Amino acid sequence: MARTRVYMDWNATAPIGDPARLSMLEALQLPGNASSVHAEGRAARTALEKARRQVAALVGADPAHVIFTGSATEAANQVLTPDFRMGRSPLAIGRLYVSAIEHPAVREGGRFPLESVVQIGVTPSGVVDLDVLAAALQAHDASLGMPMVALMLVNNETGVIQPVVEAARLVHEHGGMIVVDAVQAAGRMTVDINELGADFLLLSSHKIAGPKGVGALVTRGEALMPAPLIRGGGQEKGHRSGTENFHGIIGFGAAAEAALEGLSERNAAIAALRRRLEEGMRQVTADVIIHGDAVERIANTCFFSLPGLKSETGQIAFDLEGIAISAGSACSSGKVGQSHVLSAMGFDAETGGLRISLGSTTSEADIDAALAAFEKIARRRPSAGKAA
Repeated sequence: MARTRVYMDWNATAPIGDPARLSMLEALQLPGNASSVHAEGRAARTALEKARRQVAALVGADPAHVIFTGSATEAANQVLTPDFRMGRSPLAIGRLYVSAIEHPAVREGGRFPLESVVQIGVTPSGVVDLDVLAAALQAHDASLGMPMVALMLVNNETGVIQPVVEAARLVHEHGGMIVVDAVQAAGRMTVDINELGADFLLLSSHKIAGPKGVGALVTRGEALMPAPLIRGGGQEKGHRSGTENFHGIIGFGAAAEAALEGLSERNAAIAALRRRLEEGMRQVTADVIIHGDAVERIANTCFFSLPGLKSETGQIAFDLEGIAISAGSACSSGKVGQSHVLSAMGFDAETGGLRISLGSTTSEADIDAALAAFEKIARRRPSAGKAA
């Protein structure tokens, strides 16, 4: 009998859920192009706009302010640009300030030249240093244009929740705009673009049990907008041309609606599983380091290091035990490298960390299996005898 595998890499991709799958199957029966004016086209447009409303509701936005893209990475590249418009007038963006723990899609600065991208440090717990951000904004040269700040709501490796509301207040006091990567937050905590004070949000379908290959750029208004990244037929009100990924968008909408249902209860159950996991890990070995455990984290994420165990070795060892976990971001073409997040936090990035991320179908039995694998791996490492 084949051994049952345990999937614990939900931050990389959540397994597609039935709401998304079934809605996409229905959408396959609609032949029309949503830009066509005939009955078939209007039916497709109706379905697409329903999905837009569903995604907007996930983050408390106006449906008219949801722009569908091919991914959150595309959305990041669309909005992270010095080329903005206020209505029809050009608007200069002088500098992009990014936290040192941002996802590579944001940290690399999008369409900004490298010399215009400034990194903002974080504390050892992985929280952006608001004093450093305030000083950078205070020193910003307004003659170059207004400042833009990019800050994720939840870090994809540690799960640490960032002080976006406070950061947005600082940014707006200094006449800037703030872009918030909500990819790991949406569907896992309450997200409201207006309450956050975010000017733009980045979203991804496959993090919330929707299909891969579709994301969204959500705006708080339409007064300030970036120049389009993709030009052509004028779809998405001219902000993102090209025929929409219709079936993917329909699945995204269904997944967004499902993610809001029972959110609090689901989070409570997942948080209890993570507590059991982390308590079990500490019982196995006292020298396990759980990153960000002293600050507020999203319920489903555990990012840890074991002295003497390199991240690539640990990931392979868990895989051989039938447990799918990751060594951080899954967006590096399959590479397992040093964690820039751990480096920013002041830890030994060469050793690295391992990320276990849970989801709606994670069970007590899955936690038992992960702990059994963890114990084997912890005992086998060269420094095991030194653990307290």
